[in-house]
Amino acid sequence: MIALITCVALIGLMLLGVPVCAAMGGVAAGMFASLGYSDIMAVMAQRIYNGTTCFTMLAIPFFILAGNLMNTGGITDRIFNFAKACVGHWPGGLGQVNIVSSVIFSGMSGAAVADAAGLGMIEMKAMDDAGFPHDFSAGITAGSSTIGPVIPPSIAFVVYSSCASETSVSQLFAAGFIPGFMMAIAMAVWVYYVSKKRNFPIEPKMPWKVRWQYFVKAIPSLLTIVIIVGGIWSGWFTATEASIVACFYALFLSCVVYREVKVKDLFDIVYKSIVTSCKTLFIIAIANFLAYFMTHQRVPNQVINGMLSISNNSVVLMLMIIFILIILGMFLEGTAVILIVAPIFLPIVAQMGVSQLQFGVVMVLASMIGLLTPPVGMSLYAVSSVTNVPMLKLSKEVIPYVVGILIVLLLCAFIPPLCTWLPSIIV
Repeated sequence: MIALITCVALIGLMLLGVPVCAAMGGVAAGMFASLGYSDIMAVMAQRIYNGTTCFTMLAIPFFILAGNLMNTGGITDRIFNFAKACVGHWPGGLGQVNIVSSVIFSGMSGAAVADAAGLGMIEMKAMDDAGFPHDFSAGITAGSSTIGPVIPPSIAFVVYSSCASETSVSQLFAAGFIPGFMMAIAMAVWVYYVSKKRNFPIEPKMPWKVRWQYFVKAIPSLLTIVIIVGGIWSGWFTATEASIVACFYALFLSCVVYREVKVKDLFDIVYKSIVTSCKTLFIIAIANFLAYFMTHQRVPNQVINGMLSISNNSVVLMLMIIFILIILGMFLEGTAVILIVAPIFLPIVAQMGVSQLQFGVVMVLASMIGLLTPPVGMSLYAVSSVTNVPMLKLSKEVIPYVVGILIVLLLCAFIPPLCTWLPSIIV
């Protein structure tokens, strides 16, 4: 009953327009007080503080800063031009370029909103100039941005690793590669189908000499992926240290190599990164207090007993978990869902024989669906704000991409090697 009341109160407050942080903190504090545990409120500040002080969490603000430096310093432009040279002549034209660009950029940033707001502006302008319908361009930009948190590096996997004791960040990063590329393929198939049906424009095929020129120009940017991912897997540095290396390398490219960022621009870039980091980390901090309330009231045990009373079938239980994750993702920010729900569901999936590694991929894919579904779809808001496409229209345009992510999610949930094979051979 406590679990149901908590969930209803949380969703109800957000439907009334209460910010996510205030809703989570208010529900946790209110439930503690109503149950006669007012004295526990003394540890509220400590629980909130502990929620963001672990070493792994330091990766989040640095990856956000790296992403903003890349968006401002000309790195994303060169990525887009390289992708255009490679796949612009495919059916779907710049739609396919949009997806490939997001795949490349995902290996540098790890944040969907950074992709949607930064690279997305470049993609949208190019597609509009080429004659693509504005709503379609906005839909694919929002959809492709969700590839970012799946292909490493990934802020979502960093958050999940703080809850899952049996998995490392490097293992989770490796586990995201295959599902991330599967997402890209699913989206590319849809763009191919729609483009053929509606006769969308394609770019002229570039000679190999021209493609090579774009590749050479993009080499310094592409090396970011090698440095980040290669450094983590080779053991040269941790994921947190990799985020700092990414910042310095992006700063070097932006200020020294490409010279598109001046010293006076750094204040605005750092300020925006601090604001975004504070918003993200504050959600994580408050979610930690709500998770503490749920643990204190043995909510995970109640949920486990309730689900097992419905069915002992592992397939049915997994489908129930996925359904709950998607519903919660419609109302809560992805990191909050992971922090709140992971401690509840990890014991259940352990009984089902599902590894924490596989379940981490399932959780992150489910949170990507949440990024594309109202009322709290962060990628929807980001793309809507830069494209001026109304949320309702944009929500309709992203439905095929949501379906594609859902298919990949179900495949990963029931075919473990899709998540576990690559980590087993390289980590």
